[in-house]
Amino acid sequence: MSETTNRREFLQQSTEKAALAVAIASLGGVHAQAADSNRKIRLGLIGCGGMMGGHVQDSLLSQREQMTVGWLCDVDPQRIDRIGAELAKYQTDKPRHTSRFEDVLTDPNIDACVIATPHHWHAPIALRAIQEGKDVYVEKPLSHVYNEGPALIAAAKKHGRIVQHGSQMRSSPITEKAGRLLKEGIIGEVKVARAWTAETREGFKALPDGTPPEGVDYDRWLGPAPAHAFNKHRFHGSWRMFRDYGNGEIGDDGIHDLDMAAWGLGVDTLPKKITARGGRVMSYENISEYPDNMHSIYEYPDGRVLIYENYPFTGYGLFGFDNGNVFYGTEGYMVFSRRGAFSVFLGNKEKKGPTEGKELRGQHGYHEHMANFFDCIRQRTQPRASAEISNRSCALVHFGEIAYRTRGVLEFDEQAGKFVDCPEADQLLTKNYRQPYGFSVDS
Repeated sequence: MSETTNRREFLQQSTEKAALAVAIASLGGVHAQAADSNRKIRLGLIGCGGMMGGHVQDSLLSQREQMTVGWLCDVDPQRIDRIGAELAKYQTDKPRHTSRFEDVLTDPNIDACVIATPHHWHAPIALRAIQEGKDVYVEKPLSHVYNEGPALIAAAKKHGRIVQHGSQMRSSPITEKAGRLLKEGIIGEVKVARAWTAETREGFKALPDGTPPEGVDYDRWLGPAPAHAFNKHRFHGSWRMFRDYGNGEIGDDGIHDLDMAAWGLGVDTLPKKITARGGRVMSYENISEYPDNMHSIYEYPDGRVLIYENYPFTGYGLFGFDNGNVFYGTEGYMVFSRRGAFSVFLGNKEKKGPTEGKELRGQHGYHEHMANFFDCIRQRTQPRASAEISNRSCALVHFGEIAYRTRGVLEFDEQAGKFVDCPEADQLLTKNYRQPYGFSVDS
C-alpha cells in the first residue's frame, strides 16, 4: 500500500470520527457520553398512576444502577407522593415535582421520559418529548387514534430519538425461545394467528357530575380531550370506558395480545381488509361507550389472517389462559400466552412438542424490556418495540374499532394511508384536539 493511500485512508477515518463526535455531542445528555457506562440515565416520569407504580417497584427498580429519576409529573399530587415514597426506597436524591409535563421536557438535564398517562395524552406528550430531544418509553397504546402513530415515527426519525412501546412481552425470554422455534419452522409456515382477551369486567352505573379532588388540575387532565364536567367515572381508572380518553378493551389489554399475534404471524405490513362485529350481551347497566364483546378479523395482502376475540364478560379464558394466542402453521400450532407460557402441538394427532420450560415459566419481560430501552439509549439502536412495530400493532386496535363503528367491513390502502371509498371511516383516523393542548407536528 502506498504512502498516498495510507494518508488518504487516515484522513478519511479522521474525518468520519470527527463527524461522529460532532453528531454525538449535538445530541446532548447521556447521548454525548454514550461510551461512559457509569453515567446514569436521567429520567422524567410522566403519569404517576398504577402502571407507573409497577415500573417504580419492578422494571425501574431492576435498573436502579443505570438510571436516576429527576422529575415526577402528574396532575394529582397524591399520586406523585405515592410514587415518590416508592422511589425513595432505592433513590436518595429527591426528584422535582410538577403537574406540567412541559417542565420535564424542557429540562436539559433529562435524557428520557417514561410516559404512563391515560391513552389520550400518550402521543401528544411523546411527540413533544421527541421534539425536545428526549428518548421515550410510552405505555400502550402508542396512539389514541391511528394518525398519531405515523406522526411519531416521522418525528423520531427526524430528531434521532428512541421510542420504546410498553409491549413488555416482546422482551421476555419466553418470547425469545418461542420465536426461535417458529423461525426454525417447528409448526411449518404460520398462516393464521388468533388472539383473545377474556377477563371479567365490572359494569358501571351512571353517577352525577361532581368536583375534582382537591389539588387536581382537572383541565390539564382533560388536556386535548373535549371539555367535560368532572365525573368520578371519567377519571382515575374507569376513564378507559370513554372514547375521549381510552381505546376500550381492545386497546387496553387487547393491544398486548394483538401485538403478540402480529409477532407470531410475522407480518410487517398493515392489513388490507378488516371485519369487526360486537355488541352488548350482558344484562347489567353499564355506561361504557364500548361493546362488552368484540370480534375482529384482519386479512393481510399475502393472505395471512389475524383474528381477535374479546370476552370481558368472562374470566375462564381459552386453552387455559385469560389472555393468549394461537399460531396456526402448516405442520402444527403453538398456544402462547403473555402470562408466561407456550406449548407446541404437531401433526394431525397433535403430538406434544416443546414448551417454555419450568426455568422460564411466568416471565413477562418487564425487566428485560426496560433494560433494552436503556441499552438502546446508550447505543442509539432501535428497541424491540420500536415506533414502527408498535404502530402496526396499534393500527389493529384502531382499525377494528373503526370497522365496528362504521360499515363492519373495510379495506385499507396502506400507501394512501386511508380506507378505500369510506370517508366516514377516514374521519376516525384522526380527531380534534382541544386548545391550547394539542398535537403539534413539525413543519
